[in-house]
Amino acid sequence: MTASTPRPNSERDAEWRSRLTALQYHVTREAGTEMPNTGIYNMEERDGCYNCLCCGHILFTSEMKYQSGCGWPAFHTEHPDAGISRLEDKTHGMARVEVRCGSCDAHLGHVFRDGPSEFGGDRYCINSASVDFIQEANHDD
Repeated sequence: MTASTPRPNSERDAEWRSRLTALQYHVTREAGTEMPNTGIYNMEERDGCYNCLCCGHILFTSEMKYQSGCGWPAFHTEHPDAGISRLEDKTHGMARVEVRCGSCDAHLGHVFRDGPSEFGGDRYCINSASVDFIQEANHDD
């Protein structure tokens, strides 16, 4: 399957535009990309889950995150229930694999084959503007 921008359903599109910031809309609904090293979760180190910003579906956990130095949050594995879709992406003169939320089709970023070999070699390069971080509750209280 080839990467493409979701066709806006006018009713649903109005909802997305009212709920999301301009950057979040551009990334998730128009397959955009935030600038490197600008995303709020790039250097996030707290324990928790990364859910789809648009629908709340779980995508990754902090145990799957690592510092790749790519400028975006990087994960070596997706959550077993994520159901992330992979699409061929030949935009911008590159051959890449786009990743989208399996639940609502939001653009998340791309997956590359230069990740940690001990986890299968994938590096999910994800836009902070496409996810919502839910910090794990502290159970030491």
